[in-house]
Amino acid sequence: MGQTPTSDDLRNRLVDEILQDVRLTADVERAMRTVHREAFLPGIDLEEAYVDQAVSIKDNPLGGPLPLSCASVPSVVGMMLSQLEVQPGDDILEIGAGTGYNAALLAELAGDNGHVTSIDIDSDVALHARTMLDRAGYRHVHVMERDGLIGAPENAPYDRMLAAVGLWDVPAAWWGQLGNGGRLVLPLRWRGQTRSVALTRHGDTLVSEGMELCGFVPIIGQDGEKTTALNIDGTISVIHDEDQAVDAGALGNCLTTTGIEVMSGQRIGGEESFDGVWLRATATDDRVCRLQVMPDALAQELLLRPAIPGRSPILIDRDSLAYLVVRREGVDPQRPHRLGAAAYGPHAGELAQDLIGHIEAWGTARTAVPRLSITPAKSAVAAGPGHVISKPESRLRLTY
Repeated sequence: MGQTPTSDDLRNRLVDEILQDVRLTADVERAMRTVHREAFLPGIDLEEAYVDQAVSIKDNPLGGPLPLSCASVPSVVGMMLSQLEVQPGDDILEIGAGTGYNAALLAELAGDNGHVTSIDIDSDVALHARTMLDRAGYRHVHVMERDGLIGAPENAPYDRMLAAVGLWDVPAAWWGQLGNGGRLVLPLRWRGQTRSVALTRHGDTLVSEGMELCGFVPIIGQDGEKTTALNIDGTISVIHDEDQAVDAGALGNCLTTTGIEVMSGQRIGGEESFDGVWLRATATDDRVCRLQVMPDALAQELLLRPAIPGRSPILIDRDSLAYLVVRREGVDPQRPHRLGAAAYGPHAGELAQDLIGHIEAWGTARTAVPRLSITPAKSAVAAGPGHVISKPESRLRLTY
């Protein structure tokens, strides 16, 4: 019989696995090899604590599909902390206390001369984080029950701010709390997709230093993203921003017609990501949002199968729509799948060609990401290149 692995064994094994797919800074790797994740997940089996997966700590009281709070996927935690680039002595604000594990990692990164403030709107979650941090020896971390949209101005300015909850907009209150030259990392959602964006403040502008695909529990208090069902039982829906007009009746009717498929010239391998198509489309096209198709709709063959049924980019325009599909064609063993568009409605052909255009544009530089700059909504719109998306509290500009 083999020896039972210890906490150190499991922790190091997990970090080794993460390093195969995620580039961690040396300081983040050290912190993740130091902090005991199981100490923040009481009642969880030791080996389960060191699996690269999220762990819910409080269910959503409204009965939604996502938990109110959870311990994030460790590889995502490491990725975001690497984006944050914490320096010894930094003052840090974390929005979304979760289990307290993130705050412990931040405390390790900031060192003895740094300071970490972690806030959460839910009293139970804040108490859990406080209790676990105390037990693990991180009593110097400041935990507060506080609305994340307000932040913690009493400990500002911060050198680093990290949101461990999904944001649809950048709260106006945060601008007065991040110091000039400081860095903000947050899971930001626009046009139905979420990216962990690293932003550096330059005066009244936040400028991106990189972005990575991710998914997070949304912050409480922002409702600019809407879900509109396209059929009676809600098994087909679009998730869209509040500035995007969605005619549920017209789009639902178009799905009762015969759809068309148009294939692009872009092929992908079995494990190759194509989420960049979606990102590329958001930088030029205000019609792109997210299609969500439930298993029942697929089983009934209510529409042609989307690329990823739960989350595929879709273009919507009045009474017509077009969304991303992937079809296997065995002519190229290295890249056996071809990307294309399925479309419905009177303008199906036009929308399909527009989506093909986004696919082909992505295909010319598959790993390229746009430069994202964010300014307060109250500021004047500056002239310049790029595509602007306006939200109530901020303005996003995407430029390739």
